[in-house]
Amino acid sequence: MSEYHKDTLANGLRVITVPMPHLHCAEMVCYVGVGSRNESPQRAGVSHFLEHMLFRGTAEYPSSLHLERAFEAIGGAVNASTDAENTCFHSRIHPRHLSEGAALFASMLLRPKLDEVEVERRIILEEALEDFNEQGVEINPDNHISRLLWPGHPLSQPTIGTREAIAATGSTELAEHLAGFYTPANTVLAVAGPVRREAVLAAAQDAFGGWMGGEAPSPLPVLPAPAESQAEAVWVPDSDSQVSVQLAFRMPGRLDPRSIPLRVLRRVLSGSGAARLMLRLREELGLTYSVEANLALYADCGCLTVDMAVAPDNLVEAVRETLAVLLGLCDEPAGEEELSGVVRTYLYDLDFSRDHTDALAMRYGWGELAGCLRTLEMDRREISAVTAAEVQAVARELLVPGGLKAAFVGPFRKGDRREVETLLASFRR
Repeated sequence: MSEYHKDTLANGLRVITVPMPHLHCAEMVCYVGVGSRNESPQRAGVSHFLEHMLFRGTAEYPSSLHLERAFEAIGGAVNASTDAENTCFHSRIHPRHLSEGAALFASMLLRPKLDEVEVERRIILEEALEDFNEQGVEINPDNHISRLLWPGHPLSQPTIGTREAIAATGSTELAEHLAGFYTPANTVLAVAGPVRREAVLAAAQDAFGGWMGGEAPSPLPVLPAPAESQAEAVWVPDSDSQVSVQLAFRMPGRLDPRSIPLRVLRRVLSGSGAARLMLRLREELGLTYSVEANLALYADCGCLTVDMAVAPDNLVEAVRETLAVLLGLCDEPAGEEELSGVVRTYLYDLDFSRDHTDALAMRYGWGELAGCLRTLEMDRREISAVTAAEVQAVARELLVPGGLKAAFVGPFRKGDRREVETLLASFRR
């Protein structure tokens, strides 16, 4: 049986059905191809602002309370998120209520009221304050790293936007953003669960068939990283008990052939207590409670990051040991037992996703929108074929000396800062 089915309505809306007949609930997801990289500095955060506003009421449901109750009536709990490239609306629904679920999402995406802007602005400004301390200093390492990785590009802007841009966004800007990007050709509707393809397609046609709109504007491409550059770091003093540390390297985009070995490399570093970073920094040295490596792959670029929080006394040693772990990936291939364990766990996780409607609806919905639709079988086959030599090769090629970026936020000492900057500058030199 096919893992998924794809249909396209006459207006360009793509409809993905993922049959999961062994389950009892369905997940409905609407992906729209718009995020923070589609925004100018003057409108930074407008995608996230608009996502919030679609919950404020529609032509059919005059308030957020009416919408919430309508979703609850079909077994739902609607939510949404905005990232650099996409906005995602999703809800669990009872499989008997496909038509009602599609109609609710269509009401939100096609006919929002876009009023009560001032109330929502206050909420978003409160959310934005999480990135700042009581002195108004930005303390979110993600934001600082983004500016180092992609200077001057929309990817360097926080998804939530800037306080100035949030304050300047009104109903006119929101309506223009809606009209420009919320179009059928820029949207994917995906449903996973005990559902029939014909029923999903009929529900989509009834709810979205009359939707009209053209092509959405293309995002600004990312320029290649300089061939020769220096390690860079930003240091932000903050009165906390720990120093938040983030190390990062630029990566290629999600369609690059190195993306599969990169995904395996990330799991060699992080994902379990036996992964290299946790094993060395926590279990053997006791330098941190938790350390994670994350891989974000966009259309034409990406980044590998390592995040942790450490006591000031542990900062220098934690950075030294983290760099040593990364260097080890470049110098020696992973052992057969280590790599086979990582691959085995990865394959288990793919199997486990078959029990989760949200995981599969998002896998295939996002994959279709991103032009990167990979079946579980494709992932199983290609991940199983990754060799230790390939993982080492991408580490040597992409963990480059001058490509290292770092952010440190917290109560660090000046002498430790000098030592850490020396360590960063000497990585793989």
